[in-house]
Amino acid sequence: MTAPGATISQAADALGLTADTLRYYERDDLLLRAVPRGPSGHRRYQQDDLRWIELITRLRATGMPIREIRRYAAFVRAGDGNEDERLALLRAHRERVLAQLAEVTANLAAIDHKIALYTDRLGRRALPA
Repeated sequence: MTAPGATISQAADALGLTADTLRYYERDDLLLRAVPRGPSGHRRYQQDDLRWIELITRLRATGMPIREIRRYAAFVRAGDGNEDERLALLRAHRERVLAQLAEVTANLAAIDHKIALYTDRLGRRALPA
């Protein structure tokens, strides 16, 4: 990436997203600021933009609803003074993620149990985990 910033296609590639997703994030008020534009009028994503998009992508991947991400972004854009609200929002999401992780871990244990049963029944060695 050059100093003037990444194009939308470069940013999309770097983040593993599509250009349409980046436009959606911008349109849906999920970014911290309007993405700067170069002299040609094309978006030029800076490192701070990419770091923020990576964070909101992780929040989405862990199930945070868009409305909560929008709310979190609004808190961050508002600046200092709302850290308690930010922290509460992130802690609540963390609790949901931990509950999901526990559920997935229990489901994985059930699958591993069945694999062990069939492996024993067939007289084969279990595959390493």
